Amino acid sequence: MASTQLQKTFSSAGNRKTFTLSFWVKRTKLSTGMYAFNVGNQEANPQAGLEFQTNDTISFWNNSGSGGNKTFTTTQVFRDTSAWYHLVFSIDTTQATEANRVKLYVNGEQITSFSTATYPDQNYDYEWNGTQRHTIGAYYNNQSYFDGLLSHIHFVDGTAYTPSTFGSTDSTTGEWKINTSPTVTYGTNGFFILKDGNSVTDQSGNSNNFTVAGGT
Repeated sequence: MASTQLQKTFSSAGNRKTFTLSFWVKRTKLSTGMYAFNVGNQEANPQAGLEFQTNDTISFWNNSGSGGNKTFTTTQVFRDTSAWYHLVFSIDTTQATEANRVKLYVNGEQITSFSTATYPDQNYDYEWNGTQRHTIGAYYNNQSYFDGLLSHIHFVDGTAYTPSTFGSTDSTTGEWKINTSPTVTYGTNGFFILKDGNSVTDQSGNSNNFTVAGGT
């Protein structure tokens, strides 16, 4: 996707407190800052993003302006260019315990070690699932393109799922395997794109199709 970006702007906001992002990623370039996802139309807040940083960690951040910058940056690095990683971001800011409000999983295992972990307040509204432009594969201003492969991108509006919805451990090899057709309640703004190919047509039944806004 080195020069490609996909875009979608929702006509109305969904549930900005509770949602799930699940996708498979294979990196082809390291030590370079690049965005897999970005929410926003300009440099100024509010804005959100999911980026691979120059040290090959992952940063998941949201800045709503008055609500402050809520950032999670892994200590784990992702440098295996031969491997597919399955990432799940499960968000539910209605939870009373702050550690339950943001959960990140890689290949079915929860990540608990972060160099930065700024938990949102209870009932905090993320910019994700709002009416700002959602970009896949680049920063909003046609910079920091993602260099690699993305597949089976699920976004769920209103439910915080665990990885077991989207994958499982192979009983023979012990490897984390994809569930290509998970049972998911997507909600109004939910979508499922890049299923077994490069189609940006939503497979969730919601018709939340994306547009190829650059590249091929």
